[in-house]
Amino acid sequence: MQMNKPEQRVSIAIILGALVALLAGAYVSGAQTTPADPAKTAVLLEINDAIGPATSDFFRRTLEDANERKVPLVILQMDTPGGLDTAMRDMIRAILSSNVPVASYVAPSGARAASAGTYLLYASHVAAMAPATNLGAATPVQIGGSPTPSSPSDSGKRDEDSKDKSEPADAKEDDESAPESNARPPEPGTAMERKVVNDAVAYIRGLAELRGRNAEWAEAAVRSAASLSATAALEQNVIDVIAADVSELLRKIDGRKVKVADGERTLETADLIVERVQADWRTKLLAVITNPNIAYLLMLVGVYGLLLEGYNPGALVPGVIGAICLLLALYAFQVLSVNYAGLALMILGLALIIAEAFTPSFGILGLGGIAAFVIGSIILLDTDVPGFEVAKGLIGGIALAGGAIVLLTASFFARSRRRPIETGEQQLLREPAVALESFDRTGFVRVRGELWRAVTPTPVKEGQRLRIVKVDGLTLEVRPEESDRRIDN
Repeated sequence: MQMNKPEQRVSIAIILGALVALLAGAYVSGAQTTPADPAKTAVLLEINDAIGPATSDFFRRTLEDANERKVPLVILQMDTPGGLDTAMRDMIRAILSSNVPVASYVAPSGARAASAGTYLLYASHVAAMAPATNLGAATPVQIGGSPTPSSPSDSGKRDEDSKDKSEPADAKEDDESAPESNARPPEPGTAMERKVVNDAVAYIRGLAELRGRNAEWAEAAVRSAASLSATAALEQNVIDVIAADVSELLRKIDGRKVKVADGERTLETADLIVERVQADWRTKLLAVITNPNIAYLLMLVGVYGLLLEGYNPGALVPGVIGAICLLLALYAFQVLSVNYAGLALMILGLALIIAEAFTPSFGILGLGGIAAFVIGSIILLDTDVPGFEVAKGLIGGIALAGGAIVLLTASFFARSRRRPIETGEQQLLREPAVALESFDRTGFVRVRGELWRAVTPTPVKEGQRLRIVKVDGLTLEVRPEESDRRIDN
């Protein structure tokens, strides 16, 4: 059963309305239940992955709600390899402007707070870790893997400083067996790299000075990717507390004085009830959309959906789906760290692959499009943060699919060149014509059931089989065939 256009429009309107309702419900809904007495509640939320736009949005909304409810404490429990700089800075701004104390807690045992997680620990009012956890390695990842040689005196001085400030006393005995790569911090080579490192150093030192924590080790974590265990971090005044679980954390920080946005406050946490906040629909949806692999596929679906709508105007469904997917992809790229040169190369590659189908170049345009598409896909995201890069397998699979399409298109055009022409003037020249009447110069003939005006230098008879030698607009020039056979009409 095929729907007419009004029915299609109604169906699409219903789908879009349902989608808007779902998004609105996700925006206003939360998974937590508001307790009877917020004054006796500590809000806890967890980060168990890379820090991105969804994580930042969830944390900021939870902290804003905690400020409105005036809860005594927000606990940020994390196990993260790092994340995007923009998302991390948004979270830190929310912490610094909060009237509710925030305790960052690296847990459970075996967890880590690397890179962006280290900044969050330094920014929080209380920094805590569980046993057998670690933090550090806060060097900007874009430049952390390309060290340049430094002078022996400079590197030696840095090595000694790093050992004194970032290693526990019992670790110095094993220093000679440590790999040389760990003893020598990477040095940024270009002016831009030095600029990024110095900015990161100034930022984390400012947080350390604000909270009264070890600023020298914070700088080492950025410049030389230094890391510390929980015990060493406590000894070197990087964190405030080591706690095996949340209950122990609340007992240990009870009575501690912290400075929040509206002044100094004494924590009263020993008897607080822990309220765990789960990610709501909005956060989950945002996490899916801002996944680089999903955003990558959304862009492809969007482009091809609009193309299908252009090839078949009035179909509506490809156009609506394509427009929605493309807008979602553009939103994801806007909040992710996107290299716009890579995005432009991807669009150019898609355009060349499409052009191959309309401008037969026997694979030249198609192969060039695949090359541009693959290169653009690889450099699309300008970051090496784990969890925020397009999977190489996905790029390879789409590139192989595109290559197969190009090869099929090229082979189709190659075969079509060997086929006889079935339309136009060339096809008419191979078709027989039959005279509908006898005439000396001008008359009418029948070709494939069609009536044509014909001229001939040789008289013809009714029913005579003729050969077409020329097509002049709507007039055919004909000659009698050599057999001169007659055909009954």
